[in-house]
Amino acid sequence: MCGIVGYIGKNNATNILIEGLKALEYRGYDSSGIAYNLNNEIKIIKSEGKVSNLEKKLEENIPSHIGIGHTRWATHGAPNEVNAHPHRLGITTLVHNGIIENYVELKKELEKEYHFNSETDTEVAAGLIDYLYHQEKDKLKALKKAMEIIKGSYALAIMFDDELDTIYAIRKDSPLILATKNNEQFLASDIAAILKYTNHYYLLEQGEIAKIDKNAITFYNNDLNIITKKEYVYEGTQTDIMKDGYDHFMLKEIHDEISVYQNIIKSYVPNLNIHELEEKFPNFTKYDEITIIGCGSAYHAGMAAKSLFEEYANIPVNVEMASEYRYKKIFPNPKELVILISQSGETADTLEALRKAKNSHMDTLGIINVLSSSIARESDNVIYCLAGCEIAVATTKAYLAQVLILNLITILISYQKKIITEEKANEYLSDLKKLINQTKDILNKEKDYEKIALSIYKQREMFFIGRNIDYALCMEASLKMKEISYIHSEAYPAGELKHGTISLIEDNTIVIGIVTKDDIASKTISNLKETKARGSKIILVTTDKLFKEYINDKFYEEAIIINEINPLLNSLVTMTPLQLLSYYVALHRGESIDKPRNLAKSVTVE
Repeated sequence: MCGIVGYIGKNNATNILIEGLKALEYRGYDSSGIAYNLNNEIKIIKSEGKVSNLEKKLEENIPSHIGIGHTRWATHGAPNEVNAHPHRLGITTLVHNGIIENYVELKKELEKEYHFNSETDTEVAAGLIDYLYHQEKDKLKALKKAMEIIKGSYALAIMFDDELDTIYAIRKDSPLILATKNNEQFLASDIAAILKYTNHYYLLEQGEIAKIDKNAITFYNNDLNIITKKEYVYEGTQTDIMKDGYDHFMLKEIHDEISVYQNIIKSYVPNLNIHELEEKFPNFTKYDEITIIGCGSAYHAGMAAKSLFEEYANIPVNVEMASEYRYKKIFPNPKELVILISQSGETADTLEALRKAKNSHMDTLGIINVLSSSIARESDNVIYCLAGCEIAVATTKAYLAQVLILNLITILISYQKKIITEEKANEYLSDLKKLINQTKDILNKEKDYEKIALSIYKQREMFFIGRNIDYALCMEASLKMKEISYIHSEAYPAGELKHGTISLIEDNTIVIGIVTKDDIASKTISNLKETKARGSKIILVTTDKLFKEYINDKFYEEAIIINEINPLLNSLVTMTPLQLLSYYVALHRGESIDKPRNLAKSVTVE
């Protein structure tokens, strides 16, 4: 959730660190800091708040060519300057992503040797490594021993006073990448921090150590033997991490949805033929049950898929929150497939859920956006979402990429199980062209959604209701609304209103009803009218076909009407207007849209 960047080279380190931290600010942004070598002494500058506050503290043209930096998302201790990274004890200075679970016990022991200034677990890590180094008289041995002692997750970038031209790095569960180009060495928790300089990188694996100096990066395994690493290439460009003329990354990324759909089609079904999916996706014929695991929006994507898989592929589906699955009793089934959904591929709870499933000898499939991330590497199979770099904390294009991949899996399973013919499968795939055209039409009408937003942005609460897959869409739409606008928003199955929730409806309560399924449209409309009788103001979201068939009176204040494609793809075109609605509500409330309070993009801690 926090961000790390490090640099060694011929250029001004502090400038490169600040650039990198700005690129990582979406990962953590309650404080930031850097440590750098100036005249053979480590200088530390820290600041509460955004990276721009830190930048103001720095002098121009600092003649330093090595340093480490950090953006923090507070876990242990308040978001203030004292708790900000880097932390320093003895001759050891470091920055840290993750959570050290046994820091309380370690701190009690280390307090005999060190005085701690912060509330953080990170300062304890600095003390432990410093203490071990003085014992072992060897940095590699000290780091190896530290990894044996520390419990929890961590990515650490470390500098020592007696070797000021070198950075060391270790990791467990929290991601860390390294890169070299033109005699410059880079270290980061995310490719976004170094994409201006290179798109080639190395992954530091669990339990490995990296030693970075001005000449090279040397990797060591757990036995402290030098190893050779595979080099990866990020296929995106720096444009991916730029606003490209948009006011916010979220708005840009909503507009990116067209290119995301095009990327998925080009990569998996360029000729819109079911046999292309057979070649590029795993074989699903051995499974008679599926469990889908995710957090937040990924969980909601799984909920949407549950409806599709069960209705069109005749396969039972369980959808689990990763944070619950990892602690529950499971009943392994050799004919069960476990699907893990994660944008970053580093989501801590989802990663642990994956490991639990694998330890139970269950087949796993990752639906992941980030190439070569931990979940992608550890899953038995992986399907990449191809959504590109997503900067806004509130996911939009990556969520819809996940849903589209799940839709394609639905079609493939239906075909493999002979529920639909090859002709019908290809007919579904051909409608992907309509998906792109319909999304273009929606984006061309975005001012219509701003108009609706202007009528509701002053509200204190609202409800989203729907049934079946529409309820899954309500969950995601409600999350978008609450996480960026801070309006209290809840999603409910429409049929559950009478079992308690309708007591919350009063005059002018906003109720947003999603109605896209023909067989239950009349039921949801009836529920909406029940709220209308209690004084609600209704925003109706439905298809043009259902609007003509079921809407005989104007019981709603506003209507969002989408052109129906087919039942498999309707969920995609339904969500884009709701994303835009949330964006414009937050915009007119004056909120921080890309960086909502208390949230971070990649949740790499439990």
